[in-house]
Amino acid sequence: MINGVNAKASRMIKVGEVIQVRKPPITYSFKVLALTERRMGAKLVAEYLENVTPPEQYEILEMNRISGFVNRSKGMGRPTKKDRRELEQFADPDLMGDGFDFDFDFDED
Repeated sequence: MINGVNAKASRMIKVGEVIQVRKPPITYSFKVLALTERRMGAKLVAEYLENVTPPEQYEILEMNRISGFVNRSKGMGRPTKKDRRELEQFADPDLMGDGFDFDFDFDED
């Protein structure tokens, strides 16, 4: 997106425009400081762009990292039994190792 409007990859950019790049789970925002006619290495690009990504976006990224959720790539198939057990253990760490939890309450009436 350029200045909040969807744009094609071939669209020409101008100095001062804000380019938003969606890279799930967040959207990065960059302000164009200058233009160049030539291709350049990645290290030199920082001189032509200013990162204006809001801090809330980085908080989302940190929350996603802390959550421990593993995003399975498309085509990886179903989770294995081991994956399922690890996910259940992560979701409820109080689970007993044997998976059985019996609580009998017999009244002596």
